[in-house]
Amino acid sequence: MKLAIFDLDGVLVDTAKYHYLAWKRLANEYGFDFTEADNERLKGVSRMRSLEILLEIGGLNVDEATQEAMAAQKNAWYVEYISRLDESELLPGAADYVRHLRSRGVMTAIGSASKNTAMILERLGIAGLFDVVIDGTRTRKAKPDPEVFALAAQSLGIDPQDCVVFEDAVAGIQAAHRGGMGVVGIGKPDKLGEADAIVPGLAQLMALSAAQV
Repeated sequence: MKLAIFDLDGVLVDTAKYHYLAWKRLANEYGFDFTEADNERLKGVSRMRSLEILLEIGGLNVDEATQEAMAAQKNAWYVEYISRLDESELLPGAADYVRHLRSRGVMTAIGSASKNTAMILERLGIAGLFDVVIDGTRTRKAKPDPEVFALAAQSLGIDPQDCVVFEDAVAGIQAAHRGGMGVVGIGKPDKLGEADAIVPGLAQLMALSAAQV
């Protein structure tokens, strides 16, 4: 492995709960409920595709201008929530594992659909741990298209076969494989069966790495 590419939400930090709260708030504003089970369908997909799924759930058909306004409102609420983030919200072992890889000469990157990635990394105090950040402001195609990961590899001149992606979503795992990269699933095996390896979190990888020293 020459390049480790990390998804953000669910791998380094749990901002998914704030996405859920914002989407649920939006649904409630339009008179329907949005459950945690519904929220599973939104993992790893773009904001506008997420909105389309939300509208399907609510049985709503609105014009493009209204969709843009709804997406902007959801994001404003989400930004309000994550503006209070700090280093305490990093998932266990996340920063330690990234530092460990860098100490061994592995380059590191972020590959996330989030357009708020830069702010989140700054709030968490880990912006300096990545050689490149590819997020929703730099991509046109959502996962499972491999664009976000391919751009990370290309920008650093690394062959896809020398890259490993760390992902918590099925769409992200599929994107990594479509891009010719290895992928470690972060989470529960029953949801991430297509990954090459699965661990509960980066803390477990850090523990394994420490045991091998």
